[in-house]
Parts: sequence; C-alpha cells; structure tokens
Amino acid sequence: MFDRFREMGFSSAGGEDAAYIAGVRTAITEVVEYNIMAVEGDERGLDSIPPALAAQAHRAARNGVSLEKVLLRYNAGRALIEDVVVQEADQSELASHRMALRQVLGTLAIMHDHWTSSGVNEYQCELARVAHSPELRRLERVQRLLAGGRVDSSELGYELDAWHLALIAMGSRAGETVRRLASGLGRELLSVPRGEQTVWAWLGGQRRLTAADLERPLSAKQATGVSLAVGEPERGIDGWRLSHRQAQASMLVALHRPQRLTRYADVALLAAVLGDEQLARSLVEIHLSPLEDERDAGAVSRQTLRAYFAAACNAATAAAALGVDRHTVQRRLHAIEKRLGRQLHTCQAELVVALRVQELGELAGLSDAQPPAQSS
Repeated sequence: MFDRFREMGFSSAGGEDAAYIAGVRTAITEVVEYNIMAVEGDERGLDSIPPALAAQAHRAARNGVSLEKVLLRYNAGRALIEDVVVQEADQSELASHRMALRQVLGTLAIMHDHWTSSGVNEYQCELARVAHSPELRRLERVQRLLAGGRVDSSELGYELDAWHLALIAMGSRAGETVRRLASGLGRELLSVPRGEQTVWAWLGGQRRLTAADLERPLSAKQATGVSLAVGEPERGIDGWRLSHRQAQASMLVALHRPQRLTRYADVALLAAVLGDEQLARSLVEIHLSPLEDERDAGAVSRQTLRAYFAAACNAATAAAALGVDRHTVQRRLHAIEKRLGRQLHTCQAELVVALRVQELGELAGLSDAQPPAQSS
C-alpha cells in the first residue's frame, strides 16, 4: 500500500516531507491492524479512530496537503485491500470460503466509510484550529511560499531578499537551539514548529552564512540532545526554497543516524538514494551482495573497502588502520574486484554510498525509521 502511495507521488514542496511520509507509513500499519480486528469480530475499532490516522489527518491539514489528495489515498488503500480479498476468494474452491470472504468485503466497506468520515472530521477540525492560531497561520504561509505561492515578507517578519541557510532542528530543545543560533550569529530568524520536537528554521542576512559557521555555537552545552539537518547557503526566494529542500534531504540521513550536525554537502548522494527505498535496496544488492558468498558473508571485504576509501585509496594507510600489511589489503582488493567483475575505480562512488547505506542498519529497518515524536 505504501508503494502504491509512493507511485501516486509525494511532494515535499506541498508539505509532504520526511516526517509526513513516515506518518503515512505508520497510519497504514494501524489502519490495517484495525481492519483485521474488525474482520475477526472485534468491533472496538468502530468506536474510535487509529491514533496514527488522526495524527496524519492533522498533519495533512497543517502541512497544506489537500483533502482531495488525502481522500484519493484513502480510496487507493481500500482498492488494494479489496483486491487482496478478491484474489483470495478466486483461489478458493469452497463456496463457504467465498461466502466468508464476501462478508469480509462487507466489513471492510463499513470500516473504510468509518475511516473516511473520521479522517475528514479530524482534518477539518485541525483546519479550524489552524485558522485561530497565529503560530499555525505562520506555518500555513510558509507552506504556501514553499509550494511556489506568494506571501508578503512582512507577514512572515523575515526578509526574503537576502542570504538564507535552512535547517531542521530535532530534539526536545529544538526551538531554543535555533533561537540561540540566530542570536549568537546575528541572524534574522524565521522558524515554524513541525511537531513537539521538530522545528523548521531559516537564518537570514545580507552576508553569506555557511553551515561551518554553525559549528562554534553548536559546541556549547545548549545544543545537547538536538540534531540539526542543514541545507547550503542560497540567496533570494528561490534560494530560500532550495536551501530548505536540501535540509529536508539531510533530514533523511539524520533520521537514521542522528548526530549534532548533518550537512547537505556531506550527504547529498546518500540522501538521494535514501529518498527511494527500492533504489537503496538495489544499490546495495548490485554492489555488495556479490561479496556475501565469502565465508564471513563479506564482513572482511566490507571492512577493507571502508578503510581503503577512508584512506583516499591508499593501500598502505588502509593496512595500518586495519592492522595488517599492505600486501594483504592488495590481495583483498583484487579478490573484491574479481567478485564484482569490475575495477574499484570504476564504481568507487557507488560502493561508498552502498557501504554508507548499509551502515545505517539493515535495509528492512531503514523503512521503519521514524522521525522524532510529532504532535497530533
């Protein structure tokens, strides 16, 4: 179901960021579990709405995702579930089984109507709350601007004709951290909350500010427990949008490997791969699976490749890091080339990214990584 939603397209400019997409996956899981409970005869689901579905409806309203798009996904999910049941019915030769499966379809139809009406109600209630909240109105203006709309900079209290450095702060002190950064660096600040522990922010000014400039203030204790995903410095309204997109890409990496500062310039290739789970899987499959035929499932080969690339492809330096002699490293590299069927210099970038993707954890686990807790 999630793959189907991905095929329908997620738009980061339209408010469907990494946190939103992770929320979609969680909501799908809960809805399917509630449907199974209903099919088994447990009707408690009709008295409530899955918490993740309610939270996602709220997030969609706050992010400016249209109700039409939300309902389109609801209907696509229903069609997929019904297709599974119909296929099961077609494979059964027993009339009693087919009758039972028809009853399942009836139950699922009732549940879908319940989810849809409840989801629409949650969405509209959140829209009403946004209209009465100055903080959420600012978020709506930011979303409109990111999507390409027009907003008077005076409504934001932030100058758009300037240099911008976008960042996404995650952690219990996210808001405090971005305020301290702006103050310490003498920068204008535009920030909007994206949940209980996530803040989108832009640092603006007439002088170009780099991500490296953040290092000094981040060394202070005030930044403890906060992870920053940072874009690159860009100018003007288009640069304001671009720097945020870069920060969003950095966030994909930071969600899997939290650290104090994740710069887009350092993780651009890795972030591009993580943006598509199937491509991430295929990259690792193509470049690392041939090594798994070894007795240790390729562990030594991967360790050797990491040391070799970290040493700027210097076998002697890699050998020193591994605690072996240079000839051992050279023999290992030659064996790796034979297994891959290509020379390392022809696929170095791909191997480096594949190794870094694998370092983030098992690929099956990558899809389950969740952003910091979001408010509903």
